[in-house]
Amino acid sequence: MSFREKSAWGMAALLAAAGLYYLWILVAASQAMGATAPAAIAILFTLLVVVGSIAVQVVLAISSPKEASAPADERERLVTFRAGHWSGLLFVTWTVLALGFFLVRGDGNMLFHLILGGLIVSQTAEYALEIMLLRGRA
Repeated sequence: MSFREKSAWGMAALLAAAGLYYLWILVAASQAMGATAPAAIAILFTLLVVVGSIAVQVVLAISSPKEASAPADERERLVTFRAGHWSGLLFVTWTVLALGFFLVRGDGNMLFHLILGGLIVSQTAEYALEIMLLRGRA
């Protein structure tokens, strides 16, 4: 397994777990308030992802330092480009739907959470696509 595939696995797992935690906090806070929770609850999610990302990359770099410093080869650059392209399309579609929801409901806090959710989903999808493409399954 290449370093980039290991990195994609680690980051996908981290982002999926942090995203589910964020959703759990969002639902609990919204139910307790009787309205959509404020955007400030995203601070905990952001800190979790930043610290977790650093930890994942440090562990991977320590476990295989030569691979970590090696530049991406032509295939890996193409895989990264393709995965990023498809996840970008997913994010744009999600954002347009979230904006439509905002036009109907007019809840700015919900718009924020929907856009952040779109970022989480699209980035997790990008890592999943990288894994599939690196393994030759897509």
